[in-house]
This record gives sequence, C-alpha cells and structure tokens, in this order.
Amino acid sequence: MSDLKMTVLNALHRELGAKMVPFAGYDMPVQYPLGVMKEHLHCRARAGLFDVSHMGQVIVRAPGGYAEVANAMEALVPVDVEGLHEGRQRYAMFTNDAGGIEDDLMLAHRDEELFVVVNAGCKDADIQRMIELMPGCEVLPVTDRALLALQGPEAETVLEALVPGAAAMRFMDIAILPSDWGDLWLSRSGYTGEDGYEISVEEGRAEAFARALLDQDAVEPIGLGARDSLRLEAGLCLYGHDIDADTTPVEANLGWAIQKVRRSGGKRKGGFPGADIILPQLVSGADRRRVGLSPEGRAPMREGTALFADETGGESIGAVTSGAFGPSIEAPMSMGYVPADLARPGTTVYGEVRGKRMAATVVALPFKPANFKR
Repeated sequence: MSDLKMTVLNALHRELGAKMVPFAGYDMPVQYPLGVMKEHLHCRARAGLFDVSHMGQVIVRAPGGYAEVANAMEALVPVDVEGLHEGRQRYAMFTNDAGGIEDDLMLAHRDEELFVVVNAGCKDADIQRMIELMPGCEVLPVTDRALLALQGPEAETVLEALVPGAAAMRFMDIAILPSDWGDLWLSRSGYTGEDGYEISVEEGRAEAFARALLDQDAVEPIGLGARDSLRLEAGLCLYGHDIDADTTPVEANLGWAIQKVRRSGGKRKGGFPGADIILPQLVSGADRRRVGLSPEGRAPMREGTALFADETGGESIGAVTSGAFGPSIEAPMSMGYVPADLARPGTTVYGEVRGKRMAATVVALPFKPANFKR
C-alpha cells in the first residue's frame, strides 16, 4: 500500500485523466490528456490551473504583532522582513551557517501576522526551524486549506469574474477576498513567469472552486511536467536541483533578493545564518555562478550533465542542474553552475552527453521574459 500523501484534489485529478506520479511525498499529476507540450503552451496563451496544495502554508504570530514576528524572522533569512509593507509579499530563503540555502519561500505581511509558503519537501523541517528559532512566536501550520495556482494572461479575467477585486491586485500583492467558496487568501504571484495568482481555499470547498475555474473556457489543468518547463523558461530555481544546502544565494544568482538594509553597511546588516559568508560574496562575488545555457542542436542537456571548458580534455568545471526543451522558445534550455570567469553571456562551454561533448552558450536568464502585472 502506498504511503504517499494525497491532496484534497486527488480524485479530481484522476477524474480529469491525469497521469499520477510520486513527488515530494505526494501523489501528484504530472500531466493530463492534453500532454505536457500543449499544457505549457496553453498556460502561456490563456490560463492554467495547478494544484500546489502539497506546499506548506504557515501563519506566524507574536504578542508584539508584526514587528516582533519580522524581527524574529530576520534571524533566519537574509531579506528585509521588517520593511515589508502590509498587503505585500516577498521571496526569501532560509540559510544555514555555511551560507547554503535550506529552502526558498514566500513571506507575506498580513495584518499583524506573517503568512509563509514553503516547499513541500522541506516543510516539516521549515516548521520545526521556525518553532525552535523564533522565540516568543506562535507557529501555526495551516492544515485545512488547499493551495491552487492560476497562471497565464487570462488568469486575471477568469478570476475577476468569480472573485471581484482580484483584478485590482498588483504583482506581489496579497488580499483576502470573499467568494462563493469562502474567504480566499490570494497573492498575485506564481512560478511560471506568467501573470497569475496563488489561491488558498478551505479544503472542503477546494474541489468546487477548482471545478468553477475549470468550467471557464480559458482554463486547463496543468501538471508537474509543464510546471517544470514553465519555471525553467522563466529562469526560476527548483529547490533540491538548482539550489540546495550547499549553494549560497550569491552562487545561485539570487543576490537581488537580499535588500540593501540587510547587506554590509545596511541598518540591519547580517544577523542571519551564513552572513559571514554571504555578505562578502555580495561584494566580491562567488567562485561559481548559476547561469543559463543554450545548447546547440535540439537535444536538451539534462540535470547532472557534466560541463567542461574545452571540447576535449580537462576536468569538469560544473554541472547542469535543470534541463528541458522549452516549448515557448522552441529550443533546448538548461541551467547549471560554472566558474565565475566563465559565467559571462556568450561564453561557450561543453556538456558531455552520451560520451560526446556538445557545445552550449552561456546566456542571460530568463529564457522567456516574465509577463507580470506590476
């Protein structure tokens, strides 16, 4: 008997004809009858519905309100939490003493509390981390709500028709809006590079809400396969692949997520795990960098492909961490790590595929520009 967990939409996925696979301990849809390629292109052209209920939702409160929560959270992440305005959210990372990334997450300032969304595979450790290392705070895992993502250029029109007020939100805004499916916790964000929303809904009403969305002509269900190619085209990291506990934010090219106030010379510089390693890297750079790679030909270089500086001979200089064919860019695409002196766009490196070294050009990320509503 499988010990995989199931989201509240598991039966709906099967009814829709999804191919189910194990992912982060859950039984999840990797694709529907439309197929990965068409699901990807549909999301780019209209709107795609994703079940992301496997991710962790957590509320953090403290007697001193948001200021106390933010102060405690800043001891765990290198980003500006105190300065996050009410009604807004921000990308963040839990770091370790070696400067590595333990997980990446979203933080939202909601009234006097912090609403946190973390990756499925890390959520138990993340919750334990917050319980142990945020003294005085109450850490409340949200266990009775599903999480959906509606992404694509028609997401705004679709959601506004069902949930008035959604269209007024800007990129990275959050809101709680009433609906026929109870109060919905919305953020105008996602992980596809498209405009869209992530929507927390009561578990008991999640299937009815998902069906209402799928009843709209613009909306198709989208599985993990297309979710992966969409986020890779957008140049976004997949935790456990492109970033992990041995990768610093600077190596991962995520220095943009560390605001000035937390950097050297800032009002609240440092004070987070690994600051003595990360802050100097922000000034002087890291020895290696995450880059985009455009392989020659039509075959993608997959995760684990060894990279070399030369077409023949020499030691490996790095490896591909994600790779796939990009349906929107109609070309193969990869991300990986190379030494800093080879990270300049236009540099040629070589990936070893089935014993043969194939050329790939270092390119700027993303592969496809984002379509956010700012």
